[in-house]
Amino acid sequence: MRLTSEERGMLAGAEGPAVKKAMQIVTALAEIYAAECLVPVASVQIAGVSFKNLGDAGLEFLQEWAAQGARVRVPSFLNPAGMDMARWQEMRVAPSFAEKQIELVRTLESMGAEPTCTCTPYLVGHAPQLGQHLAWSESSAVSYANSVVGALTNREGGPSALAAAIVGRTAAYGLHLTENRRPTHVIDVAARLENEADYAALGSFVGRTVGDGIPYFRLRSLSAAPTQEQLMTLGAAMAASGAVALYHVEGVTPEAATLAPAAALPIVAVPDLREAHAGLNSPVDAIDFVSVGCPHSTLRDIERIATLLDGHRVTATLWITTSRYVRALAEQRGLVKRIEQAGGHVLADTCLIVAPVEEMGFTAMATNSGKAAFYAPAHSHLQRRLGSIEQCMAAAITGRWSEEQGQDGV
Repeated sequence: MRLTSEERGMLAGAEGPAVKKAMQIVTALAEIYAAECLVPVASVQIAGVSFKNLGDAGLEFLQEWAAQGARVRVPSFLNPAGMDMARWQEMRVAPSFAEKQIELVRTLESMGAEPTCTCTPYLVGHAPQLGQHLAWSESSAVSYANSVVGALTNREGGPSALAAAIVGRTAAYGLHLTENRRPTHVIDVAARLENEADYAALGSFVGRTVGDGIPYFRLRSLSAAPTQEQLMTLGAAMAASGAVALYHVEGVTPEAATLAPAAALPIVAVPDLREAHAGLNSPVDAIDFVSVGCPHSTLRDIERIATLLDGHRVTATLWITTSRYVRALAEQRGLVKRIEQAGGHVLADTCLIVAPVEEMGFTAMATNSGKAAFYAPAHSHLQRRLGSIEQCMAAAITGRWSEEQGQDGV
């Protein structure tokens, strides 16, 4: 592996023990994946932010690294935490958990990381550019950056992302190389795609089918190009049910034209979404928890929700999870007040995947997220229903699930 003189100095300890440790992590990964060199990264998204996932041992590891003088040298920002950093009591989070979570985020801030606490950094001022090398970590953010933008990143682990932030580099392997970004499967979709739940179901099916492959979508039944929100939920679902970090959509995503599929690729036909929807739905009608925002809700999502809730009161607990930046915009426009008047909660910094939801007594959840629906049974022991935002808000208001509020994907 080729290293520059500066990189060799880092590895030898010329910039101190914290940088040496980071370079050891980065070069170890490079050797494991037979990378020929390292590449500078434009930005880093750091995972391992929720105390639920990291625990005391992880917190101590970060504190030790910070005490050694670890500081990031490129724009670096945080993945969601285990709670809303300002409204954790509103979420019914235990004070003991909150204390550790606050300490963890402050430790990362002391290293120079920006406390964005979001899985949608591209919505909060950290939009990457076509062809930029990144070291991002959260699966849906990685998918969006690679696929919708055409940036180049592997899915970094927590320590490797932080190490990349400290040295400003990552190993040049995997999706950093053009030859590894070519499609492996063609997905021929004749099924109707009418709302985000349909894209979530499609993504979940494709992720299970192709694993860590690179799907190339031909969407045959569309009257308009997919929205940003639909592409977000498609990628998130594939990353959860499989390990898809890059996909192409014919006529939509930037690399679809230059990386067209070879003629011999396997073709996966999707005539309808009956089985895909069925695999993400439990046989439950009573709903006591509704969660929207995995990936974090956009401002357009929040505006839709506020309109649907006007004049109503929810009977189920309703979480709308988003970034602090988007929440502030929604608050300025009066959207947060309208949702809170209906009894809902607009929460920043977190989502149900990384929050201690299993301790809150919920039994059945409605969501518009394929990722959330996929993880809910294992992570939070919840039965779940997947549907459109309209279906989810109807469930929040009535406490019951109905297939009549929107499309069922058939």
